[in-house]
Amino acid sequence: MIAISGLDMASWDVLAKAAGMPLAVFLGGSTAPVPAYNSNGLWFGDISTLAEEAAQLVAEGGALKLRLGRERLVDDLSAIEAVRAAAGDDIKLTVDFNQGLSLGDALRRCHALDGSGLYWFEEPIVYNNFSGYTQLARELTTPIQLGENFYGPRELARAIKMGAGDYVMPDLMRIGGVSGWLRTAPIAAAAGIEVSTHLYPEVGAHLLRVTETAHWLEWRDWADPILAEPFRIADGHLHIPDMPGIGLEWDEMAVKKFQLN
Repeated sequence: MIAISGLDMASWDVLAKAAGMPLAVFLGGSTAPVPAYNSNGLWFGDISTLAEEAAQLVAEGGALKLRLGRERLVDDLSAIEAVRAAAGDDIKLTVDFNQGLSLGDALRRCHALDGSGLYWFEEPIVYNNFSGYTQLARELTTPIQLGENFYGPRELARAIKMGAGDYVMPDLMRIGGVSGWLRTAPIAAAAGIEVSTHLYPEVGAHLLRVTETAHWLEWRDWADPILAEPFRIADGHLHIPDMPGIGLEWDEMAVKKFQLN
């Protein structure tokens, strides 16, 4: 699926370029700015450094993502306090456990954090424990986010049918590229579930512009070092370039630095 997804995205890029349109326009949407949350930092580093890091990230605008799941609950609470002290109480703060908790631990930890004003709990338990996610979604007031590990539309459909989450965030390399997204997003829309992206922001931005229940773009600048013109992020929005296709143009000299002979 991952290999096919990459080829699929490249094929859609070629089609949109042949039509002389940005991919979002080729798919029937527009290139308006896309709301983005900053996912470039706030990992499991020293808690004492989180405030400075959060201040730098929030300067770009938008919401933030913090990684949680430290050994002690008190340390997770301290991390949240540090980020809020720097970013402000009004910042939308999402948290990601990266599947790091057992169901029992997730029930204890998430209930303890449920009154912290967090925007969502992302993947607290292993991705395919849909019954566990159903229990968490039923018991917690903080919304549950999952979906980066859905392999194709049927997985998303099953999760929604079970009430396993409040939000979904398909990953383009697992959901089936652009074609997989176009099959998947309407399933979520039919259920009234908001859809965010996971990684691949340059492609995901185009697709959110044609997603009925579009929510948040996950912003990562990982590709910037090898792009001729990185996508612009300003005021918490990613701005899609007005150029045919996805808008990715490689900096060939930079790419050569990473080549293996």
